[in-house]
Amino acid sequence: EVQLQASGGGLVQPGGSLRLSCAASGLAFGDYALGWFRQVPGKGREGVSCISASGRSTYAEDSVKGRFTLSRDNAKNTAYLQMNSLKPEDTAVYYCAAYKPKYDQSAYSIDPSIYDFWGQGTQVTVSS
Repeated sequence: EVQLQASGGGLVQPGGSLRLSCAASGLAFGDYALGWFRQVPGKGREGVSCISASGRSTYAEDSVKGRFTLSRDNAKNTAYLQMNSLKPEDTAVYYCAAYKPKYDQSAYSIDPSIYDFWGQGTQVTVSS
């Protein structure tokens, strides 16, 4: 059974930092591209950042570029989303997800519809 366990969320003041972790089991972690998404009540799931299977390529949405950094440690089957300079509008439930690229192992995507596996989400609240 594939499991993605997201953790590290919490309450932080504006300008603060958090590091989210996504620990995977039940899959060949190094074969899967990963993504982080977020969702607030009443809105659809929004892409945040994604990373290729090797970790050599990453992408971040403009709203978080320069503040969030996605990395992965394939030896530990874990990905990390370092979030700095947090803003109240970053408040959401954050989800990690994984998919296996069919043809190109260097691929990555911010499109949630192609992801095969999802974690349970971790709440991030940015408030003073």
